[in-house]
Amino acid sequence: MNAAKAAATAAVLAKPTTANKSAVAVTRRKEEAENGGEKKREQRTSTANSSSSTTTKAQRRQSVLDQQQQPICSGFKLNWMNLRDAETGKTLWQSTDDLADPNVEHEARIPKSILKCKEVSRELNFTSEHKIDKFRLEQRVFLRGHVIEEWFFNFGFVIPQSTNTWQNVIEAAPEGQMLPASVLSGNIIIETSFFDDYQLICTSKVRLFYV
Repeated sequence: MNAAKAAATAAVLAKPTTANKSAVAVTRRKEEAENGGEKKREQRTSTANSSSSTTTKAQRRQSVLDQQQQPICSGFKLNWMNLRDAETGKTLWQSTDDLADPNVEHEARIPKSILKCKEVSRELNFTSEHKIDKFRLEQRVFLRGHVIEEWFFNFGFVIPQSTNTWQNVIEAAPEGQMLPASVLSGNIIIETSFFDDYQLICTSKVRLFYV
């Protein structure tokens, strides 16, 4: 083979045929697809990492809030509470137990005559070692596990290391809707949740007996 033929042969081998072009194109598409897939996987991983990071931050914030509320609960005490006939001012029931203690189910024995009152005045005295910005409470009345009534009360700002007295007036249900004491006694639980704004401080339960 002379030099001219060798050069021509080399040129033919170096120049891709139609089949070679197709093979090259397929290879490039595969590479692009693989690279695109890698980018998508990287994007998905990045998004997942971002979501995980957001969740972790939210959990950390909640953990900080929980830690902030724990001392409030430990420094909060209900010193005494009484119930009066709002019309006459007569004291019907009183207790010096810490009914805000969340670790036990409390019991209260209340005279049946309270069910005849149109309005009941409740006075409670509490101490807080810590500041509470927006002190409030929510109460739910359960009859055999079903909520039959709800009450919401707002107190406001509580000075740290202070003792406070809080009075509320509770309207009774209409006479025709009032259940007899025999049905209610021992089957009523009042669940009280104490809050600093929307952050729960503690929840306590009191089972009522009408005597």
